[in-house]
Amino acid sequence: MTNDDELLRDFLVESYENLDQLDRDFVALEADPRALDRIAAIFRTIHTLKGSSGFLDFGRLGALAHGGEGLLSVLREGTLALTPEITSALLAMVDRIREMLRNIEATGREGEGTDVEILARLGEFWEASPHTTSSGARGQPVVMSQLFSSVPAPAAAAPSSVFVPETHRPASSERLRDDPALPPSSSATDTTVRVDVGLLDKLMNLVGELVLARNQILQFGERLEDPAFASATQRVNHITTELQEHVMKTRMQPIGNVWAKLPRVVRDLSLSCGKQVQLEMIGKDTELDRTILEAIKDPLTHIVRNAVDHGIEAPALRAARGKPQNGALVLKAYHEGGHVNIEVSDDGGGLNAEAIRSRAVERKLVTEERAARLSPHELAQLVFLPGFSTAAQLTNVSGRGVGMDVVKTNIEKIGGSVDLSSVPLRGTTLRIKIPLTLAIVPALIVSSGGQRYAIPQVNLLELVRLEGARAHAAIERIHGAPVYRLRGKLLPLVFLSEQLSPGSRWRLDAPSSGSAEEASINIVVLQADDQKLGLVVDDVRDTEEIVVKPLGRELKALNVFQGATIMGDGRVALILDILGLAQHAGAVARDQRKSEQLQSAGPAEQASGDDRQALLVFGVGDGSCMAVPLSEVARIEEFPVERVEHAGSRKVIQYRREILPLIDLHDVLDVPHPESEDGASIRVIVYTEGGRSVGFVVGRIVDVVEDTVHLDRCTARRGVLGATVIQGKVTDMLDVEGVIRAYHPAFFGVRAA
Repeated sequence: MTNDDELLRDFLVESYENLDQLDRDFVALEADPRALDRIAAIFRTIHTLKGSSGFLDFGRLGALAHGGEGLLSVLREGTLALTPEITSALLAMVDRIREMLRNIEATGREGEGTDVEILARLGEFWEASPHTTSSGARGQPVVMSQLFSSVPAPAAAAPSSVFVPETHRPASSERLRDDPALPPSSSATDTTVRVDVGLLDKLMNLVGELVLARNQILQFGERLEDPAFASATQRVNHITTELQEHVMKTRMQPIGNVWAKLPRVVRDLSLSCGKQVQLEMIGKDTELDRTILEAIKDPLTHIVRNAVDHGIEAPALRAARGKPQNGALVLKAYHEGGHVNIEVSDDGGGLNAEAIRSRAVERKLVTEERAARLSPHELAQLVFLPGFSTAAQLTNVSGRGVGMDVVKTNIEKIGGSVDLSSVPLRGTTLRIKIPLTLAIVPALIVSSGGQRYAIPQVNLLELVRLEGARAHAAIERIHGAPVYRLRGKLLPLVFLSEQLSPGSRWRLDAPSSGSAEEASINIVVLQADDQKLGLVVDDVRDTEEIVVKPLGRELKALNVFQGATIMGDGRVALILDILGLAQHAGAVARDQRKSEQLQSAGPAEQASGDDRQALLVFGVGDGSCMAVPLSEVARIEEFPVERVEHAGSRKVIQYRREILPLIDLHDVLDVPHPESEDGASIRVIVYTEGGRSVGFVVGRIVDVVEDTVHLDRCTARRGVLGATVIQGKVTDMLDVEGVIRAYHPAFFGVRAA
């Protein structure tokens, strides 16, 4: 269903409900004609119907509603008393409107006929009222009497309609009538139910408790060897997962609901600044949990205001720079990897790097020596520091040194991240990455000192395990700070046992023994703000969906934790706040969001640019290499060959109490299976989406690398998106979705259902 059809359906549903309410109100009003509050409510309902009709270009419907509004106006003023005859005339108007709505729903048009008789009858009562002929009743012009003539007056469009493109006004709705979601004889109201938001929140909480109970049952089932109980447990698991997905959908709303007020904001601000700005919105149907939408509403408004005020130049300056006088502001939203990305881009003058540098030194936000070493990207991040502004003078829009730091803080509170990039004279782009929901999130469970902790997967990049003597030799220190060289880049380390030990302010009952004497080291590579961070833990357990429970008021000050969850055994596990933990450990400075020690390590050891990504490189066949983004890899497993079974003609394997379909990439790419040194086992890359998994059988795992990907799509073929050069070697990029659709089409089909 298109946006136009959805808009029309909303109009029909709301109008039908309003008409039913009007029937009840008019009958009640006859019993108490002096109930002015009820007359006012009826007037507002008719006024709303008139405005919506004008917005959707239903002139006849709007004219009829306008006639009823005129009579209700004098009734509301008390200059005319309600009589049974007037009530009958108004109810006849309601019946005619209901008839038009049925025609609109069936054919997309108001229907043939004339409303002269009804309008004339309404006009007679209006003429009989002792109104002032020079000015009419309050809110009614002198030409009011013309409305009740034989010529229908055009409907008054709603004020907001001047900001809506013509394409948003459906002239016809034949598609609505043919919508397969509607039974042939059903009304739009038959397929729509209005539910109180509080009830949805309660339902979501109950689903969260069900997920906790499911996790307990699954953990209990692991200790039993009862096939019947295992089958019932698996059924409960599947039902709970589907119920969770559908309840989540009831809370999802399009981001267009938040964007709806931005055209007016841009228009008013453009006029006050003497600028010409054209706003374009892409991806308005992208859906988010309503709690997330509420959290990003104010930050988005501030970002847009900044773009108009700071980013886009005045028309004269744009003309001098060879640009169109109309500045372009683009809002874009899209789903990616279980998150929603929002981009706000303008084609303005970009950030003034030197002005930012000098103002940061002037405000003593950074030292002069460090400011001279900052890259353009790092300079751009300074605008998020508290108290920072480059505005030359105070206005009602900017210059007070507040705003962008609050924007970043609010986004990070909901588990999101903000990044800013700018090109001088070409424009600025601000990117926001936020989770789809906050209620139930996937997390990695780790342990330290006998305690379990949950790490939201939104922060997780990869896992590194150092074995034996190599483990402790690989840990270095720069200015006293522990680091690990991960593929040539310095990774700051935080030992969880040290941060949560009895000697720290976050004291727990079971402190860790530390990892210095252990034979191996587990490093969880995380994203803290815009910097990578290695968290050293005692053990890595598993990944599971957790229900986020807020901390009590007494624990709100502990910024290393963002909440708690109940594990399958009924015990509580704390959810780590990665940014807060990094700041507490000094790996990310509170005031600068960067570690001074790592900045002095040299530019060669700093993180790479945004065009680089982590890749898993693996072998298929004899010597050929392929790669897949690490973000699409859930796990890498090795199974004995004898565990492979068949379901029909497909290879499958029992994996984590589920049946994991296998896709052998040697067969997909038509390459021979290599003669492995260990022919008794297979290596499988597990891909997971929407709670379902599929496994790719590969030859060998080569490495995890970080490199720039420039695809040559001329080399694309079945199973391959194209080729790129990774660390000096031509490497094919695996077409994950294409292979799954070709060899396991039900994977996405079931998900879409």
